[in-house]
Amino acid sequence: MKQIDECHQILKDPYGYVKKFREESGRKVVGTFCSYAPEEIILAAGAHPFRLFGSGEKIRLAEAHLQSYCCSLVRGALEDALAGRVDFLDGVVFPHTCDSIQRLSDIWRLNVPACFHLDVVLPVKLDTDGARQYMVDVLKRFRRELGEKLGGSISDDDLREAIRIMNRIRAALTRIYDLKGERPEILKGSDFYALVRAAMIMDRTRAVFLLEEVAAEMGIKSNSEVAAWPKKRIVLSGGVCNHPDIYTIIEEAGGAVVGDDLCTGSRYLSGLIDEKAEPVEAIAERYRRRVVCPAKHRGLSDRADHLVRLVREKRAQGVIFFLLKFCDPHAFDYPYLKEALDRLGIPSLLMEVEDRLPAEGQLRTRFETFVEMI
Repeated sequence: MKQIDECHQILKDPYGYVKKFREESGRKVVGTFCSYAPEEIILAAGAHPFRLFGSGEKIRLAEAHLQSYCCSLVRGALEDALAGRVDFLDGVVFPHTCDSIQRLSDIWRLNVPACFHLDVVLPVKLDTDGARQYMVDVLKRFRRELGEKLGGSISDDDLREAIRIMNRIRAALTRIYDLKGERPEILKGSDFYALVRAAMIMDRTRAVFLLEEVAAEMGIKSNSEVAAWPKKRIVLSGGVCNHPDIYTIIEEAGGAVVGDDLCTGSRYLSGLIDEKAEPVEAIAERYRRRVVCPAKHRGLSDRADHLVRLVREKRAQGVIFFLLKFCDPHAFDYPYLKEALDRLGIPSLLMEVEDRLPAEGQLRTRFETFVEMI
């Protein structure tokens, strides 16, 4: 599809895409590090939200500020900032996700003064009345502070329009995600990855129409005759996946990713916002109810229960844990997630990676062995 080709082109040079978009549109660009950074409020302020992942360049400058045991996402983003590769940013939003991101916030504020800096410290425990009110208050403060930084106020009407745009993006991605889970042969894993990642980078209005077109075309394909499908059905679990090649190697090894609980996957598109409710309260409610990551808490077994439920819904035969090295929150959760799968006899495989993948032959051997085992 030409729409998917467009997404792949964006991912080849995301910084170049956003620089050009900024020049042509005249809109300011606000960088984010997590799906807990409220894109709706950034959009409503007339700015463009841009998810930062790092460019994968060799870490040199960041070594003076961060220990080598910080994850590659944090070190890579700081390296790009210190090297001037993200000088198109007008501001950056730091959510409260992990110790490394919190420290990155401080280091960025002191060493990258060219763009404004805002923290969004949302509650960790989400299933209390106090957490709900606290989250609403934090988002209202962020709305006010962002408006001040960008030189204007953010109206309710602008917020509602931004919510409608993001709801359409999430609805289209969810439709694509569900269709791929049911019929994985109609969309390659690397193409689904490109669609989700591009949605975090590109002009959101363009993203709406592009994703809805892809969802419509996939809906037509899903009604075609079902051929025999010999590949094993796999769920990916973890944090950020910055490696589209992973999907290709899994497919070549005889598997197919039919679901995930990744920050660059289902957690980004999970849950719609109530368009009729008070806008900030509706945004807060989505964050409270959507699938949690290790940075948030909603019950002792919430993540494990969700992962088991996901495996069953997608009729998956195994789970691959895809974790960034030195990502402590995900590392802490891994033992109890694996234990929950083991109790039900669901096979799993742990992969820990940096910003660069191990040799392809090594990965292929591990995936082939796992697929044969299940």
